[in-house]
Amino acid sequence: MSNRIIVTGTSTEIGKTVFAAGLTRLLNGCYWKPVQAGDEDGTDRERVLALSGLPPERALPEAYRLAKPCSPHEAAAAERIVIDPVRLVPPTTDRVLVIEGAGGALVPLRDDLLFADQFARWVATTLLGTINHSLLTIEALRARGVPVLGVAFTGDANEESEATIARIGGVKRLGRLPRLDPLNAATLAQAMRTAFDPADFA
Repeated sequence: MSNRIIVTGTSTEIGKTVFAAGLTRLLNGCYWKPVQAGDEDGTDRERVLALSGLPPERALPEAYRLAKPCSPHEAAAAERIVIDPVRLVPPTTDRVLVIEGAGGALVPLRDDLLFADQFARWVATTLLGTINHSLLTIEALRARGVPVLGVAFTGDANEESEATIARIGGVKRLGRLPRLDPLNAATLAQAMRTAFDPADFA
């Protein structure tokens, strides 16, 4: 079984997909998003392929691809689907598997199943980001027995906040992915090589 690394966050639109793309490339791994909710503007899988420069077979197909851009449980209900955890078993690969969640760790997959609960079933590692939301996320994951590899920050630096999260949360600071302009496969690969040590994800 491959090593699994889960990329989750404190909310939507905080850079999870960009970070997941960069991490997959940095670790020469495979990418998987179990549930894609909203595909009108393309999918996260397609964006990861564009930003990582990896071949299509390294971004594995979603277990569920839902049309409505909202919480997975709501998007599934709109299509009269109930998400089945059996279908969320991570694909087998001989590479590191980077798994991207949707929104934050406590986003519901269905009324009785949160992403954090699913993470606990996988027994994987998690990357997070903001003081209150980060500490709540770390606490929720640990309460479910999910080991937290560390915290990866995105965007502009905030030394005090980053240090506080690491200290109070008792987690390792893995690094920070800055805002990139332009954002493309080359700039992302360089930024990941500069900011992160692959050994921290072993």
